[in-house]
Amino acid sequence: MKIGSSLLAVVLAVLLNGPVAWAQTAPASAKPASDSSADPCQNPTYRQCPQGLPQRTLYLHNVYQQAEANEIVTALRNILPPETKAYLVASQNAIVIRGVEADIALAQKLLTQLDLPSKSYRLTYTVTEMDGSKLIGKQNFAMLAVSGQQTVFKQGSKVPVATGAYNTTTSTENKAGVQTQFTYLDVGFNFDSTLTAMGDSAMLKANVDRSGIASETSGVGAQDPIVNQTELRGTFLLAPGKPARIGSLDMPGTTHHLDIEATLEPLH
Repeated sequence: MKIGSSLLAVVLAVLLNGPVAWAQTAPASAKPASDSSADPCQNPTYRQCPQGLPQRTLYLHNVYQQAEANEIVTALRNILPPETKAYLVASQNAIVIRGVEADIALAQKLLTQLDLPSKSYRLTYTVTEMDGSKLIGKQNFAMLAVSGQQTVFKQGSKVPVATGAYNTTTSTENKAGVQTQFTYLDVGFNFDSTLTAMGDSAMLKANVDRSGIASETSGVGAQDPIVNQTELRGTFLLAPGKPARIGSLDMPGTTHHLDIEATLEPLH
């Protein structure tokens, strides 16, 4: 009986203490050791190491106005992720990009699509002077026009107009010391044009001005002329190779009028 009781006590002790002993002796699960020496800037990301991101300078080759460069930079900032930084260096005609390599590659691809040569045209104004239905004369004024840029063409004369006089001596009776001051007025034709390419056509913003000296004089002074002036201002859509009449101007004091046509020819 003593032996049986002792054996039963041993079995019970093993059953009761076994799980506890096992839990104490079982090895703990190994945890990966953190590598404190790893440098996040070896593979920089926007979050871990923004100061270590690659930087590239991309040059513009076909943009000559800062407004156009600003538009390209705005497009890059709107399309690229907000973390990508794009800066315009106007003095160098360049854009500095900082970001991950994939975003820099996207910026370079966008520039190849946006930094394109501006379209050039031969713009011709034809001015026909009529007296009723009778042809008096015709003039052609041709100029090179680049899309997005202003072109000014003038043809005429400068007319002196006295604006005042002063005496260079202390004596008011000394006529020899009187000096007359003059200003000069531009008379003739003045064409102010800005073309904007729109697919195969182009939008023309034009200001055509014609001025001339009238035969009569003003009542202000013997040397003060009267200048006749006629002006046409507007925006017109031109198709290449098709003359478009953009206006007809009556000549003040006469029965004459001017018919103005504009013709657009792309240059390749």
